[in-house]
Amino acid sequence: MNAKQTLSVAALCLTMAACNTGKDGGQTMGIDLANLDTTALPGTDFYQYACGGWMKAHPLTDEYSQYGSFTVLAENNRTQMQGLIEELAKAENQPGSIAQKVGDLYNIAMDSVKLNADGVKPIQPEIEEINALTDKSQLYAFLPSLAQRGIGGYLGLYVGADEKNAGMNAVQIGQSGLSMGERDYYLAEDEATTKIREAFKAHVVKMMQLAGYDDATATRTRDIVMDVETRLAKAFRSRVELRDPQANYNKMTVDQLKEQYPTFNWDAYLGAFGLQDTKEVIVGQPASLAEAAKILDTLPLDQQKLYLQWKLVDASASCLSDALNEQNFDFYSRTMSGQKEQQPRWKRAVSTVSGVLGEAVGQMYVEKYFPAAAKERMVALVKNLQTALGERIQALEWMGDSTKAKALEKLSTFRVKIGYPDKWKDYSDLDIKTDSYWANIERASQWAYKEMLAKAGKPVDPEEWFMTPQTVNAYYNPTTNEICFPAGILQPPFFDMQADDAFNYGAIGVVIGHEMTHGFDDQGRQYDKDGNLRDWWTAEDAERFNQRAQVMVNFFDSIQVAPGVHANGRQTLGENIADYGGLQVAYQAYKNATKDQPLPTVDGLTPEQRFFLAYAGLWASNSTPEYDLYLTKVDVHSIGRWRVNGALPQIDAWYEAFGITEQDPMFLPKEERVSIW
Repeated sequence: MNAKQTLSVAALCLTMAACNTGKDGGQTMGIDLANLDTTALPGTDFYQYACGGWMKAHPLTDEYSQYGSFTVLAENNRTQMQGLIEELAKAENQPGSIAQKVGDLYNIAMDSVKLNADGVKPIQPEIEEINALTDKSQLYAFLPSLAQRGIGGYLGLYVGADEKNAGMNAVQIGQSGLSMGERDYYLAEDEATTKIREAFKAHVVKMMQLAGYDDATATRTRDIVMDVETRLAKAFRSRVELRDPQANYNKMTVDQLKEQYPTFNWDAYLGAFGLQDTKEVIVGQPASLAEAAKILDTLPLDQQKLYLQWKLVDASASCLSDALNEQNFDFYSRTMSGQKEQQPRWKRAVSTVSGVLGEAVGQMYVEKYFPAAAKERMVALVKNLQTALGERIQALEWMGDSTKAKALEKLSTFRVKIGYPDKWKDYSDLDIKTDSYWANIERASQWAYKEMLAKAGKPVDPEEWFMTPQTVNAYYNPTTNEICFPAGILQPPFFDMQADDAFNYGAIGVVIGHEMTHGFDDQGRQYDKDGNLRDWWTAEDAERFNQRAQVMVNFFDSIQVAPGVHANGRQTLGENIADYGGLQVAYQAYKNATKDQPLPTVDGLTPEQRFFLAYAGLWASNSTPEYDLYLTKVDVHSIGRWRVNGALPQIDAWYEAFGITEQDPMFLPKEERVSIW
């Protein structure tokens, strides 16, 4: 599977920026002193010291299971998008225009009267379509039809870069089909997970009843869903195993596929996707595919039909009546992550429009809210970070010259994307109508699937973006060797045009360094400068890297995030290395940038201290205990607190900035600190 790395999948939190003025040409220092908790000691709990004031001032409300700097900025962006979208929603727009599509989709998502009057009518034709199946052989052509409408089950097919021939797109199959998303929810026996599993069983029954099924059928559906998905879960690879790109690359011809999975009708399945001419397929997880094929072959058709009807109800619930929507929220958000109440309908509607018509909304967003000067300053920052990472690679004592040469070559060929794409998506053949909310979401899914399937066997488009401009995030994609920083994240508290270099290198500078380091983390380092999954390291250097990475694994494995629950150092290794590397590289770039004109101390804080406070502030967050446990189970990122208290003790400059000594609880002896990039 393609391993795009992101800054945050989970979400975090902090200060919306800063008003203390420094003495550097009128720039601010970017740090709001009110966000600090000066009753805490930096060497005892730096996270509390840097973020405690903010956390106290921003108690968690019922609308959120987690609230932080990503949330603050995302909410600000959403309010800005609301203004743009509602203006179109109120107007009479030309049929087929982007304005019509944006406005009509928003309006139908907001129309609670219609949603409740329609009830389950929008999915009734599909329920009947599933009921009309008379033979299991029909499933192989039917599953692709459901998948293209956004209704998953059993396995997933997608088209993406061939990781060993990264310039070309290939058909790929991966493990899929779990309603709860994560295998451990079906298999683990701890008390918290068992409670969630039992709640899921009750949820399936309630949802099927709300969809019009009688009690006996709803209960039978629950048993079938648990049987199918538990069988799939047992065959799934864990999130740690999914981090091994070599193990998840199993390329075979269609003839070999037919030989290895003989009961599966590959001609019907691939043909229904329009992929009948496909010659090769990359299988990510063979055991999962084998189990899916076995279930399809052996499970009685009447049970498969109920399972697929559940998947339909599950996929469509948020687009149907308030009763179904609320029950869907009750399990997936209230039970699984501790969120007490749904967000207002307008927020959900804006998010839907931004997701379905992402680049159309993004184009409006950047035209109004993203100044050219911000992009220019980012270009300079990225260049400085590349220089600093190159210097650090050159200075590594543990890496040999031949590996260094290839690492520097990879660094020099990074593709950098900032703000927004040069070429916008064309939505002209996506129909947005007034029939039903769910019908529009299905058409959008079919449109996106069609766009993806058209790439099969064709060259990868290096100009394509994998995030919309309004997204508050960033990513590194190994198969194109690119780093991307959407306009949405290039605002305070990540990037402040009014703040000095200590702040911006500590905030967005670390974000840049984080994404660059992903090219050299435990996964990214396995891809060469052209994006191919190919070993370019000497055996000795690879062994030395792995030994040093194990120090990081051991450190995070020792962290207790809740009573009896430890962090997963192997699962979060790539992100932890990227945080560590981002800090090292950004600090060096900051020192390079200010060596001729050092910044002053402001309000008792040295520029070096402000650098680390800016970084810590990015992760200030309040969250529910349920959400922390959920993230620990499913996320490849560490929880925000540990992206600070776990990362900074590895950084020598942090000790110097705050005078941390062996008397402080966070002190790590030099020989026990991570030392990679």
